[in-house]
Amino acid sequence: MLKMDLEYSKGIFFIRLNGELTRKNSYKINNYIIPVIKKHHLKNVIINLNELNEIDDAGINALLNTKCMVKCNKGKLYLCGLKKEFELKLKHLHLKTKTSEGEIIDLIGV
Repeated sequence: MLKMDLEYSKGIFFIRLNGELTRKNSYKINNYIIPVIKKHHLKNVIINLNELNEIDDAGINALLNTKCMVKCNKGKLYLCGLKKEFELKLKHLHLKTKTSEGEIIDLIGV
């Protein structure tokens, strides 16, 4: 099961994932989140993986699709709360990662 907490504040779209991002529920990102990013031309997106318990290849592809849509909007996608066991799986995405949302907000400068 995947729960998503979405928030838009000060030009930053926050996506907080809780549960498992797997083949069963990666459609939630592909069918709901990505169209929102496209429709509203969101440029700064932070995905918080702190409460994520599992991720598989379909989940990684959903994150990659999100990255591509943000890049189409000439923006950047950031990850935070990345657990050690997911670092190797997500390394090839070449995303900026920080330990907390606050660090990313400071990096963006909003």
